[in-house]
Amino acid sequence: MRRTHTHVDPGIQHDAAAHFATRRTALCAILAAALGCVVSRAALAAAQTASPPGAEEYIIWPPDGAVIHGGKLWVRMGLRNMGVCPKGVVFPNTGHHHLLIDTDLPPLDQEIPSDRNHLHFGAGETDARIELPPGKHTLQLILGDHNHVPHVPPVYSKKITITVQKD
Repeated sequence: MRRTHTHVDPGIQHDAAAHFATRRTALCAILAAALGCVVSRAALAAAQTASPPGAEEYIIWPPDGAVIHGGKLWVRMGLRNMGVCPKGVVFPNTGHHHLLIDTDLPPLDQEIPSDRNHLHFGAGETDARIELPPGKHTLQLILGDHNHVPHVPPVYSKKITITVQKD
C-alpha cells in the first residue's frame, strides 16, 4: 500500500485548532451553566467551609521545646477526623495545611496570607523541609479549605516553640 503525505499549511492548522478550542470553551461554559456550577470566586470565598466535630490539627515533629542544630528541619503535620486534599479541590471534611512561623493566627474569616511567615502546602503535603535562622521560633498549623480560608470552626494546632542553634 502506498502512503501519500499531504502538506498542511501551519496557518490553517492553527486556525482550526483555535476554532475548536473556542467551541470547546463555549460548550464547557454552556454545560457548567446548565448544571448550575457557575459560581463566582467571591461567592466561594464568602461561604466558609464547615469542619466536622472533633477535627484536630497537630504537629507531629518537632516536639514543643525541641532544640534543632543547624536550622534545617522537617516539619511533620498531622490531622484527625478530616482528610488532606490539594487546594482547589472541593470535597467534604478536607483541607490542606498552612504552617505559621513566628506569627499569630490570621483572621479566621479571610484567605490565609502567603509569605515567609505563612507557608502554604496546597499540593496536600503532610511534611516539609524548612530552614530557620538561629534563635527561638514558634510554629503552628492551621487548616485551610479549597480557597485557603480557615474552616468553621477553625482547625488549628497548639503553638509550639523550638530553638535553632548554629552547628
